[in-house]
Amino acid sequence: MAAGAAVGAWVLVLSLWGAVVSSQNITARIGEPLVLNCKGAPKKPPQQLEWKLNTGRTEAWKVLSPQGGPWDSVARVLPNGSLLLPAVGIHDEGTFRCRAMSRNGKEAKSNYRVRVYQIPGKPEIIDPAFELVAGVPNKVGTCVSEGGYPAGTLSWHLDGKPLVPDGKGVSVKEETRRHPETGLFTLQSELMVTPARGGAPHPTFSCSFSPSFPRRRALHTAPVQPSVWEPVPLEDVRLVVEPEGGAVTPGGTVTMTCESPAQPPPQIHWMKDGMPLPLPPSPVLILPEVGPQDQGIYSCVATHPSHRPQESPAVSISIIETGEAGPTAGSVGGSGLGTLALALGILGGLGTVALIIGVIMWRKRRRPGEERSQKIRRRRRSVQS
Repeated sequence: MAAGAAVGAWVLVLSLWGAVVSSQNITARIGEPLVLNCKGAPKKPPQQLEWKLNTGRTEAWKVLSPQGGPWDSVARVLPNGSLLLPAVGIHDEGTFRCRAMSRNGKEAKSNYRVRVYQIPGKPEIIDPAFELVAGVPNKVGTCVSEGGYPAGTLSWHLDGKPLVPDGKGVSVKEETRRHPETGLFTLQSELMVTPARGGAPHPTFSCSFSPSFPRRRALHTAPVQPSVWEPVPLEDVRLVVEPEGGAVTPGGTVTMTCESPAQPPPQIHWMKDGMPLPLPPSPVLILPEVGPQDQGIYSCVATHPSHRPQESPAVSISIIETGEAGPTAGSVGGSGLGTLALALGILGGLGTVALIIGVIMWRKRRRPGEERSQKIRRRRRSVQS
């Protein structure tokens, strides 16, 4: 049944056109005029010919003839029998057929397959990377091509050679968008690479746009040449404190510097008493006008994409009162010395008071005896006289 239907269809086509004519492929640039010739048509009227169009603008075959009027601003038949499209567009893609009868009664047929194109602007790499880290995935950039039709393709190159995504060291994320009004395409291709350790220090990346039509030249971006860093282990993270030892007077300033030889430099975060401080990453932490609230145990944490976070040894920040002396050998230091001095002062004061009271009581007891002695001496002198 299917074979019979196919044969019947071909018989119908042959009966309509007399013979099967191979299609001629025509490409036209969007916005430019297109003229299709009707083979065998007389150059001047009267003419017996008709054009049939099956495009994106039609739901069925559209028929045009010299006797009929133009099809709006889309197409019209010229005096020589050719078909003119003043400004070809995406909706004009399709099949165009002409059947003409010469003056001696010979029939001629023309069959065209029309496709349109638009060359996009030169592609470019946006947000290019300036530095890559060996051994870890890095985003090189995003290649963008705008305003093309058909869509075409984007491809990446490394040092002039095609870069093929393998899902491991090289991966590409692609996106295609089409403008809702113009029908033109925008392509994006994001490249991620994992540079090998010990590889080229300055690789060259580029991107190119390849049209869908053959014999159309590719368009290339300007190259980008990032630097590749070899990561250094973070084991040597250390914390330098000024003043040394972390002891400061009230209102003084403490400066802490986190040092790491890793390249590229890691991000430095700060901890106090085991809790992260809500500060932006910085290798230097300054505590101005230090008060009791600033006392505690501080450390820094270095983070790097290719390593685990590494924490420095901790340091203690403390406040010393003005005039206090540090402890020395064979002496009681700090608050112990002050307590001893206070106790001795109190004992000394009590001893002095007791001595004064004793002297007063002794004098009071001595006075009656002296008075009796003086009276006895006076009596003896009077008897003798």
